[in-house]
Amino acid sequence: MDNQRVLWRFSKNVWVLGGIALVLSIFSYSASLANLILRWNTQEEYSHGYLIPLVSLFFLWEQRANFKEKQFQPSWLGLAVLAVALLLFIVGDITALYYLGQFSFILLFLGFSLTLLGTQGTRLTLVPIGLLVFAIPLPEFIAATLTAKLQLISSTLGVEFIRLFNIPVFREGNLIDLGSYKLEVAEACSGLTYLYPLLWFGCIFAYMYRTTAWKRILVIISTIPIAILLNSIRIGVTGILVNHFGNAMAEGFLHAFEGWIVFMVCVVILLAVVWSLTLVGSDRRPFSEVFGVYLPTADTGHKNQAFQVRPWSKPFLAAMLVVASTAVIAGLVSERPESKPVRASLSTFPMSLGSWHGETSKLGQDVLGVLKLDDYVLADFRRGTEAPVSFYAAYYGSQRKGAAPHSPQVCLPGGGWQVADSTQRNFSIASQIGGDVAYNRTVIRNGESKQLVYYWYQERGKGIASEYWAKWYLLRDALLMNRSDGALIRLVTPLAGGEQEESADKRLTAFVEAVLPVLPQYVPN
Repeated sequence: MDNQRVLWRFSKNVWVLGGIALVLSIFSYSASLANLILRWNTQEEYSHGYLIPLVSLFFLWEQRANFKEKQFQPSWLGLAVLAVALLLFIVGDITALYYLGQFSFILLFLGFSLTLLGTQGTRLTLVPIGLLVFAIPLPEFIAATLTAKLQLISSTLGVEFIRLFNIPVFREGNLIDLGSYKLEVAEACSGLTYLYPLLWFGCIFAYMYRTTAWKRILVIISTIPIAILLNSIRIGVTGILVNHFGNAMAEGFLHAFEGWIVFMVCVVILLAVVWSLTLVGSDRRPFSEVFGVYLPTADTGHKNQAFQVRPWSKPFLAAMLVVASTAVIAGLVSERPESKPVRASLSTFPMSLGSWHGETSKLGQDVLGVLKLDDYVLADFRRGTEAPVSFYAAYYGSQRKGAAPHSPQVCLPGGGWQVADSTQRNFSIASQIGGDVAYNRTVIRNGESKQLVYYWYQERGKGIASEYWAKWYLLRDALLMNRSDGALIRLVTPLAGGEQEESADKRLTAFVEAVLPVLPQYVPN
């Protein structure tokens, strides 16, 4: 009876066309894929990227018996998915927002799966294809926000861990003061280096865990506290070692090796979570029975059994036309030169603005390496005997390749400042730059110290308060104007000696009135 089973395979022509589709797709997405590999090579939190396609291919290979034994009905839904992928590709290619192209590339695989295997077969490919999402680096503005928040959480928990050993320690933002030594929790130690790959492991383990849905979801969710807690313990242990043996304990090979050990501990703990879940709930099958890779046994009967060729899939043939169109579009719009407006360098920004007089300062190379800006000015301006106004303008000639302004809401807590109040308001005095300026008014505290901060994103003639609206206008203007330049404008003034906020507001507003008329020379409309 077993010999009468119908086994299915694709014709050689389908494999040839599939290979052609893959080659055309790689050509079309070459810029996005090159950026992907660059970030895998240069950013530690994404260095596992090379493994992800291999793991996905393995999980597909694991399902090979199901692919042979079932007849699938191709679905035209795949064409709709490919249309969305094509739209994302066009937008990503024109704007060089690479994460759009990278996500579009994954959608191609999902679309082709639907056109060949239909919805039933795509249930088998959905998780392997979905895991590819973890190969895509996070957009820079999201990564910067997550990194800053994780830095602060890890610093706080790390200090509490150090105190368990009766070591005097003081924390100011991300700076851990041990008295004789100071330890800064850098971006690389934020925990994102653990969280992103561990989340991928969590999804893999959930896929390998054949049980109820809530247990699988819990496995994935548990990666977040595990990564944060273990990273905090690592920071605490580093602080203890630095306290006893000096700053060398926080540098070099030993520190990097310690990071690998901690990550492996994270994976072991995640496995322990899976094992512990087998002891609760209605499904209490043994760990060895519900978790693992299930390789199909060799079916010797297949050797002597004839395979039936799957019928030609019309949705697949239509999908080939979509891929060919994508390649043509890529050839037409790829590497479109970006429009670069003429502007003056911020290094020549005037230090006299009416009754305001300023002195410039410089940012350290370590800070500049993080900000990735193209031009900036940092200066303290005074008017008579009033408190100073710190003026900072960070200009980005192109935001297409991921470099973008860092929100002060993200950066300030890392310096020990806490946001006491934050609102969005509008200047109605901004006719010099093309219209009203929406800005963020933020009051920050650090102990007894208090400051008033105004900041906004100056984007091609628009003053924007929300970083999310700024991203929308970036996308729109990259498409319509072929520009993605912009700047962050930040003003800070102290509230000293019990000064009222209204007085500080008047001071910053007066400075804005002085600076807006000259700003377009340096940040073009």
